[in-house]
Amino acid sequence: MTSNENRHAAAWFDVSTPDAIRTAEFYSSLFGWQVTTVDDTYSLMSDARGNPVGGIGLAGSDSPYTGTTTYFAVDDVATTLERVVSVGGTIVFGPVETPMGKIGAFLDPDGNRIGVVGS
Repeated sequence: MTSNENRHAAAWFDVSTPDAIRTAEFYSSLFGWQVTTVDDTYSLMSDARGNPVGGIGLAGSDSPYTGTTTYFAVDDVATTLERVVSVGGTIVFGPVETPMGKIGAFLDPDGNRIGVVGS
C-alpha cells in the first residue's frame, strides 16, 4: 500500500462522540478540515487539499464507534489480523471493505483499540 518509508505509518483516525455535529465543527475550526456527512452517524474529515484524513462517528450503546481509534497502514489487512491473534491480541472486526480500502480493528494485550487499513 505504501512505500517502506511510510510502512505502518498512522493513516486514519476515527473519533466517537455523543454529539457528532459539534465534534466535527470543533475539528474543522481547529485544523481547517472539510466536513462531508456520510450519514446520520458518520462524517468524513478532509484536509485543505480534500484528502480524507479521518472520521467522526456518533457514539452510543448501538454504535460501533467507541473512543478514538488510530489506523495504521499495512500491506494486507487479513494477514495482519491473523498475526494479531498469534501475538496475543484480539480481533474486534474485519477485514471490512470501505471506500478507502479494507479496514480492521483489534485490541492489544492491554485493551487498547488499534485499527489497520490497507488492501
